[in-house]
Amino acid sequence: MNEQLKHDQQNQTELLETAVHAATDFLGTVSQRQAAVFPQIAPNQIDLPAIGVGAANALEQFRTQYEAGLSGSAGPRYLGFVTGGSTPAALLGDWLAATYDQNPTANEDSIAPHVEQEAIHWLRQLFGLPNDFVGTFVSGATMSNFVGLAQARQWIGQQQGVNVAENGLWGLRPFPILAATPHSSSKKALAMLGLGRQAITPVPTSPSREAMDMAALAEILTTLDEPAVIIASGGTVNTVDFDDLQAIAALKQKHNFWLHLDAAFGGFAACSPKFAHLLNGQAAADSITVDAHKWLNVPYDSAMTFSRHPELQLAVFQNTAVYLGEMRETPSPVHWTPQNSRRFRALPTWMTLLAYGRSGYRDIVERNCAQAKWLGEQIVQSHQFELLAPVRLNCVCFTLANWPSLPQIQDFLVKVRDDGRVYLTQTVFKGQPAIRAAFSNWQTEQRDVEICWQALCEMA
Repeated sequence: MNEQLKHDQQNQTELLETAVHAATDFLGTVSQRQAAVFPQIAPNQIDLPAIGVGAANALEQFRTQYEAGLSGSAGPRYLGFVTGGSTPAALLGDWLAATYDQNPTANEDSIAPHVEQEAIHWLRQLFGLPNDFVGTFVSGATMSNFVGLAQARQWIGQQQGVNVAENGLWGLRPFPILAATPHSSSKKALAMLGLGRQAITPVPTSPSREAMDMAALAEILTTLDEPAVIIASGGTVNTVDFDDLQAIAALKQKHNFWLHLDAAFGGFAACSPKFAHLLNGQAAADSITVDAHKWLNVPYDSAMTFSRHPELQLAVFQNTAVYLGEMRETPSPVHWTPQNSRRFRALPTWMTLLAYGRSGYRDIVERNCAQAKWLGEQIVQSHQFELLAPVRLNCVCFTLANWPSLPQIQDFLVKVRDDGRVYLTQTVFKGQPAIRAAFSNWQTEQRDVEICWQALCEMA
């Protein structure tokens, strides 16, 4: 055995204690760290050493060279993307997932797949989904949208007499894909599926909203003489607007279409009686995307995909190999997702759901929504900013006063980033360059929001 490997094996307990100290130092200061750090990258990278320095020295070198450049994205004032932190229980689960190093691919050599399905069962209950939805873990919302839309493509193929999974796209006729304000990851998924980013037919939105105009959708469907795919929003990224899922479900009684619901973070509205109505009608969806490293507050990377059509999911993602044997009556996880090899990413979710339960997640959702509402109220009363849309859930969409240009928004956000107290990102809403603040971290408290507001006012 290599001498460094042997030495580290013999001193693994001490090495893990060193990692605990490093993690404790980071977590203990995450709320004081800059929310974002513009990376200062050295022009020349060091060469790979011929002889390694050992784990302890490698950790020390990383901390010395790079730790100061890590952002406080796991902390309470990172509002740039819908980024949760990691609850204490989720962090424990993630550390143990790395320690156990299970590949939950098969049902016959580890209990890990059972733990995954137990976590999925709890998530169905948390989101209020019927038990006929099968669920699997994937790496993020992009891959979850990919899985859902891959099933939609297979379904369309069935309508046209084409088995896309077996014979490819060659015999598939173009088909309508309808959406009002799809997330960019859905367009990326369509690109990966060979359907193209430009395949989406835009559905008009209601005035001053990002949600579909349901009369316009109904009219479009009436003109179609072929099956279609609808991508519905369960929370848009700018204003957390929800398409009317009940109305779409009613249209399903009259028209033939696959309904894919992208509820990457909006699905967590189900955790609160105040907001659960936004998801009324979600049971009519054929496939659903929900992200875990957003409002569930588990470490990157983690998401779930839910489907009411397991036979289509298996048709697309089954993996045929002699070393796997025949696909059994209860198919192994390898047959459900794009990845053959997968991290035991269900464990952090299992741990945090058991640790904090329904009440814990209701608390996180309702606190974050109250914080977003408070920030929106300050903006309305301010002369420096303008609120562009109602605060519906956990995101605030606003702009500088006097309707600035995109370069002005960018310059302002650079100042805010470099100040370090808060991090926000640019967007465009109804053609207007804008700013969005997204609350989804379990650690965020009212004092953090007040610090963010003070920073925004001082930088404006």
